[in-house]
Amino acid sequence: NLELPGSASSTEPQNSPGKLLTASVVAKQVELSAQRVNALFSELGWIKKALKGWELTPQGKAINGVQKEDYRSGVPYVSWPESILENKAFTLSLKEVKGENDDTAEVATTSEQTSFREKFPATLRTADGHMVRSKAEMLIDNWLYMAEIVHAYERKLPIEEDMYCDFYIPTGKVYIEYWGYENDDKYIARKKQKIDLYNKYGFHLIQLNDDDVKNLDDVLPRMLLKYGVQTY
Repeated sequence: NLELPGSASSTEPQNSPGKLLTASVVAKQVELSAQRVNALFSELGWIKKALKGWELTPQGKAINGVQKEDYRSGVPYVSWPESILENKAFTLSLKEVKGENDDTAEVATTSEQTSFREKFPATLRTADGHMVRSKAEMLIDNWLYMAEIVHAYERKLPIEEDMYCDFYIPTGKVYIEYWGYENDDKYIARKKQKIDLYNKYGFHLIQLNDDDVKNLDDVLPRMLLKYGVQTY
């Protein structure tokens, strides 16, 4: 029987010192299936689905993932350096997937992030139960929910820096930022820092302002379609 790329019988050497690890090897290390490990890598934006198999993204390449191809079937897959097991974004997402988050653990945030959260507490409940920080965010969240688009609110980006997006859409690996406090110098500085990081890592970013929020039916379908996310 022909094994899928990334399976235990893949052509890539298994967990040898200094060797690349297939998804199956990583899966054994973290006690998940190879399918779920690949799904996690995909959610982090490190790989994307091919017609068959998986293709490496620029973000995956940046952490030294290597594109491979099964010599028998030609199906693409990705192998990873052993350091992937210690990658901060991977380990955090792994805990979430396995339900091992420690709610009592202190979340690492900068003083600027703490100040922002204190200044704009999440007190508004959206249609899908998210607690958000402004009416504009509530309108965006409700629009995504009514459009049946799976999304996360304040998802940590899969980078070493501690940065959280406003919204994340797994389909298309799209991040949405709403900029609503343009008269605040600290907010403007924070905005520039976040945009610089999005550009640094080549993430798909949709930026919304107050005028966009007033016209979400016109604005969001067009912006999302650019990244392969269809609405209605």
